[in-house]
Amino acid sequence: MSERTTGASRADLVADTALALLAERGMRGLTHRAVDETAGLPQGSTSNVVRTRQALLELTVRRLADREAKVLALEEMPDPRGGLDSLADGLALATHRSLTRNRELTLARYELALEATRRPELRAYFDATGARFRDQLSALVTALGSTAPARHVLSLVAWADGLMFNCVAGSFNAEAPSLDEVRAGLRELLGGMFDDASAPAKTAGGPG
Repeated sequence: MSERTTGASRADLVADTALALLAERGMRGLTHRAVDETAGLPQGSTSNVVRTRQALLELTVRRLADREAKVLALEEMPDPRGGLDSLADGLALATHRSLTRNRELTLARYELALEATRRPELRAYFDATGARFRDQLSALVTALGSTAPARHVLSLVAWADGLMFNCVAGSFNAEAPSLDEVRAGLRELLGGMFDDASAPAKTAGGPG
């Protein structure tokens, strides 16, 4: 559980362990007992934090959203003043980290997304926690002059998710693309969405 924070709360420990179990064993391997055993907690500890499976899944989804929100540091977030290059840099960095050092989180997210298709109550919760990223991305593409932000956000998310799924769980799993390769693909996609001449000019000293 290398991603855990020192001094994490019991709830965070349970959720982090659940995420690791999802990545390693899949949804069937996630039980209250397995969390206790893997985290080295006394039997019944996880049930004291979250009594039902639904509560365990909701806690895990919430923790996933919190950890994914920290994939990029504040200073690494795209700046609309940097134009399309800044957006490509930020999205490429987040996507590449999801393929490499945060691969466990990516696998867990796909397990939770699939489970949400079978549990309507989890579906609403999963979608609500994911809205934070979509709203941020919508604000960015709007600031860059998008005339169809909802469609552009869908295209960007679909492209990144498709790349991550194929490179983590699909037929391209043998080797993750480099950061430069991810950035090049995003820049091509963004170039097709926007008229570069109308996008804000890249500021001096901005991301390259």
